[in-house]
Amino acid sequence: MARKVVDEPSEEIVANAKIARDSKRSPFARMSLFIKQVMAELRKVVTPTRKELLSYTGVVLVFVVIMMAIVSAFDWVFALVVTYVFGTPGG
Repeated sequence: MARKVVDEPSEEIVANAKIARDSKRSPFARMSLFIKQVMAELRKVVTPTRKELLSYTGVVLVFVVIMMAIVSAFDWVFALVVTYVFGTPGG
């Protein structure tokens, strides 16, 4: 079974992190190293195609609608139970 190389940090990033850890750097040097590492990781990001993006958006919207229906049903049931236990409001 092949390993995913994309999920592993590159050797350059690991080497830079070891150098930074071994030698105490100034706060500005550490910020510079951090920004370089962030930029290196951002170069690995793959943007989804339009079809994938629409698919993901649809899945999220359907999930949100289902969760809204479930929460609304629970709210309605709890309101009925509370009304039954404590009586009608104002009466």
